Amino acid sequence: MKYNVDKTETYAKLELEEENLNSLIAPNLKSEFVFLRNEGVRNLIFDLNQVKYVDSSGLSSILTANRLWKGYGSFILTGIEHPSVKKLIEISRLETILTIIPTVDEAKDYAAMSALQSALTGEEE
Repeated sequence: MKYNVDKTETYAKLELEEENLNSLIAPNLKSEFVFLRNEGVRNLIFDLNQVKYVDSSGLSSILTANRLWKGYGSFILTGIEHPSVKKLIEISRLETILTIIPTVDEAKDYAAMSALQSALTGEEE
């Protein structure tokens, strides 16, 4: 699995550098999500800008990440550009449960606001 992780003080951005998010990639991706969560990453931006195809295993890995960050921080999906990926998310009605932000820059702003809100409400570790 090819990917890039960019960590800052308020978020980590994981960019998947694969065209397919499928059953060959999903188990390793889930492991990486668990690793990042255990490292204490409170806001994760998952960038799918290079992904052209997602299967049910790929959707499962995305939902796993969403569960891992629920109540802990924020899991943000961004870079959904390919029509087949957009269509799958719409058909699965995942836009109703996932935080989907159009661009990486907007996702970074959202993560910063989430971190600020956590700090103000005393939810910071």
